[in-house]
Amino acid sequence: MVLAVILASIIYILPTVDMMVNKKSEPTLWPKKKINMGLDLQGGMHLVLEVDADKAVASSIERLSNDLKHALRKKRIKHEDFTADQVSISLNLPDANDLEKFDELLKTEFGGLQSEKKQTAEGENRIVVNLPDAEITRIKKNAVDQALETIRNRIDQFGVSEPDIRIQGEQQILIQLPGVKDTQRAKDLIGKTALLEFKLVDDINDLEAALNGSIPPGSEILYEEEQDEATLRVTKRPLLIKKRASLTGEYLKDARVQFDAQFNDPYVTIELDNKGARIFEKVTEENVGKRLAIVLDNKIHSAPKIQERIPGGQARITGQFTPDEARDLAIVLRAGALPAPVNILEERTVGPSLGRDSINKGLMSGIIGSILVVLFMAIYYKGAGLIADFALGLTIVMIAAGLAVFGATLTLPGIAGIILTIGMAVDGNVIIYERIREELLVGKTPHAAVDAGYDRATLTILDANVTTLIAAL
Repeated sequence: MVLAVILASIIYILPTVDMMVNKKSEPTLWPKKKINMGLDLQGGMHLVLEVDADKAVASSIERLSNDLKHALRKKRIKHEDFTADQVSISLNLPDANDLEKFDELLKTEFGGLQSEKKQTAEGENRIVVNLPDAEITRIKKNAVDQALETIRNRIDQFGVSEPDIRIQGEQQILIQLPGVKDTQRAKDLIGKTALLEFKLVDDINDLEAALNGSIPPGSEILYEEEQDEATLRVTKRPLLIKKRASLTGEYLKDARVQFDAQFNDPYVTIELDNKGARIFEKVTEENVGKRLAIVLDNKIHSAPKIQERIPGGQARITGQFTPDEARDLAIVLRAGALPAPVNILEERTVGPSLGRDSINKGLMSGIIGSILVVLFMAIYYKGAGLIADFALGLTIVMIAAGLAVFGATLTLPGIAGIILTIGMAVDGNVIIYERIREELLVGKTPHAAVDAGYDRATLTILDANVTTLIAAL
């Protein structure tokens, strides 16, 4: 059994040894398991993000206000001065007879909302609709949890090995990315909201009037960026866009990078799920001849004219992309949009040279410690000491193999732990050997002394290891 464990340990550490000797980035030997180096050993990026959960609450209020407007029109409840802010919805009901109908509507279709009625000085019935505190807390928590999963999906697709991503506090996310060298690209990938929307261009109202401040209700001004290939100068072209999205990225099934056959320019093709494909087909069928803007994070990427009904749920996002930008855009679209914006609170970059220096010092500490222990045991206990030294070597091999088997991440504190283990690993041998010496001194035969030494030391060693296990747990 011991030989089988030793053989398995050697097999599992060979890929890591091969990587270190031949300076490879990934294991090539079977079983292709490796010991991962932490941020403090191979360099990389450390970020602390804060999720703007209040924006998630504001987005929920905005969606509720649109649904409430639609429901009021459907129930033919007259309303005036309908406004929505970050935390509440306000409206006037000119007809007092509609108060009861409004309460019934809230109860049946908007059970999670609370309403408060006020009589204004002009005699109007002013109603303020709020979300309950418990619902606001739930929305904020969900925003942080969803942001964590979305960021994890993006990083996994980005190809970072052994990232450390976790929630810190109530609204913060800690991210450690070992081995990342292009930190700006990583930040752009993590922090992009990636809210994809398809919105109709408002060609009926006057764009110039809107730019002068007279924006029609239900519309907004967004900008499309165009880059001159000769001068590389970027110009922004304003467009009047319908606020209400005809389709959003929630129906996105896949996003991939493709290249234009004529100019080899990269673009991103998107594929919608069955429901999204039906909505997209209906929107294009009802708006032939109009322009449909593809909007990502309130920035227009393209606004093509709908020539005909488009079945199948496929579209493309074009722009002045580099291959890396197109790939990152496809990643964030596949991973989904962040439920709320994130802000970088803390950013640290650990250089690979500092990590290499840490590894070298750690290895040197381990080598010096091992040599001192090996020499002491060999000199003080002679042949028995050499047996203990051989067991110590096997202990280090098994620790390394365990790290490789589980794909664990080795950090600077981990190296310190291994060095401590080297110092303590022969502790059991020392106890046994001292017991054997005592038995020999009282005149027992070598065989009897060895039996007695192991027998009397067993409880002491068991007690020490159980205590260590309790501390570790």
